[in-house]
Amino acid sequence: MKKKILNLALMPVFVLFALAACGCNCAGSRPATEPGSVIDLQEVSAVQLRQGYEAGRFTVVDVVQGYLNRIEALDRNGPRLNAILAVNPDALKIAAELDAELEAGNPRGPLHGIPVILKDNIDSTDPMPTTAGATALRSSYARKDSWVAEKLRAAGAVILGKANLSEWANFRASYSSSGWSGVGGQTRNPYVLDRNPCGSSSGSGVAVAASLCALAIGTETNGSIVCPATNNGIVGIKPTVGLVSRSGIIPISFSQDTAGPMARTVEDAALCLGVLTGVDPADAKTAAAQGNHREDYTKFLKADGLKGKRIGLMKNLMGYHYRVDILMEQAADFMKSRGAEVIEVEGPKEGPIESDSFQVMLYEFKDGLNKYFAGVGAAAAVRDLAGLIEFNKKDPVELRWFDQKLLEQANEKGGLEAAEYRKALESMLKAARDEGIDRLLAEHKLDVLMAPTGAPAWKTDWIDGDHFTGSSSSLAAIAGYPSVTVPMGFVEELPVNVSFFGRAWSEPLLLEIAFAYEQGTKHRRAPKYLVSD
Repeated sequence: MKKKILNLALMPVFVLFALAACGCNCAGSRPATEPGSVIDLQEVSAVQLRQGYEAGRFTVVDVVQGYLNRIEALDRNGPRLNAILAVNPDALKIAAELDAELEAGNPRGPLHGIPVILKDNIDSTDPMPTTAGATALRSSYARKDSWVAEKLRAAGAVILGKANLSEWANFRASYSSSGWSGVGGQTRNPYVLDRNPCGSSSGSGVAVAASLCALAIGTETNGSIVCPATNNGIVGIKPTVGLVSRSGIIPISFSQDTAGPMARTVEDAALCLGVLTGVDPADAKTAAAQGNHREDYTKFLKADGLKGKRIGLMKNLMGYHYRVDILMEQAADFMKSRGAEVIEVEGPKEGPIESDSFQVMLYEFKDGLNKYFAGVGAAAAVRDLAGLIEFNKKDPVELRWFDQKLLEQANEKGGLEAAEYRKALESMLKAARDEGIDRLLAEHKLDVLMAPTGAPAWKTDWIDGDHFTGSSSSLAAIAGYPSVTVPMGFVEELPVNVSFFGRAWSEPLLLEIAFAYEQGTKHRRAPKYLVSD
């Protein structure tokens, strides 16, 4: 096993040398339509696929085979993105069934025939394990669909495969490399291959950016959708906690976890979001979604959606990268040109809020993970968090590069009745909501807040771990409020996004503004699979 790890570490070097031999843009010259495909899938939207099915220009089998070809060419070979942990062996069979339903005039729903990749902490009953990237779950097959998988199937989606991720959704080590897991190794950024894809929804973000699927589902506790969205130049929606059920998703935090769509366009992301929402008795947080969720968010997409909006630019979430600041100022100027008012505001200091959130996550991770293991049963190699820690100590892969200090800290915590937990939960919600987002919006009479999503992607580093310089995810994540991130430009060849966030259940408003900005700027462009100089 140790020899295999070393080979995986060296493999990216061999690929980089091969690409460098034909020049920096060599990998980007790969044809968008792979051999054996009948449709150019690079950058095609889910909406365009639906239109093509309806017009009879291609079939679901054609599209699924085309994506499988791209996965083979770009993920398994070529630039070796390493975004996909498993391909669904039943994908073509499912596609044929969906074609027959279309032929009979019986489409299932708005995602009929749309191939979707699931982050591999989301259960599905397809013949693929749900691993969270951990070797302890390498043979763990779900007994039932998660809410997310069930809703996607009912809408006609093809679950094409499972995406690599930061192991345990990046709640394991004191430092780590985003996009690395014991099961899958390191996911690579398709824009510049030795740059990091961010995480923890790393493979989901890369799969969308490289057009390995039409849509992907990520999960976020704090930054795990919006950060890989910005590093990979795509759209990400981090919904209000409770809008999308977490049943069947390996948990970190009952208070902050949510699943959400990742797409190349706001329209596709909005289309997918409507499919995922609803009230699920298996997830108590979704009770609050009654009357607050929509089945169709595309009706809120308006080209003039910036007109008359008051948008708060959070200056305290800038200043960590001057070229990102320039792009943010350009974005603000564009919004003003389209009829918006942009008001500079200062948000609360995030240090104390994040400290309380960390304590809450430690308690909730232990509670939630132990419950998940109990539901998995004999399929997992361990039975609880304590067993996982001992398993990792004996495994030749798991502690080769990174420690498991967060697992150990969580295991030391008591139950959710602990006074420390209750105090931290109350404090963080008050600071992030009442004294945070809600106060800022009310005090300045704002519709939404905005900030740069993060800095350009850093170089992947297994020795010293991630090199974050700045981000804006924490306030909305800790509050449990929604955030939408869209491309706002490039720093050299690296994409950078802007995030819009607001009150609970304000997805319609956020999508209206994000869509108007996206349509007016069109910053999204396909990756070139470049090699650093």
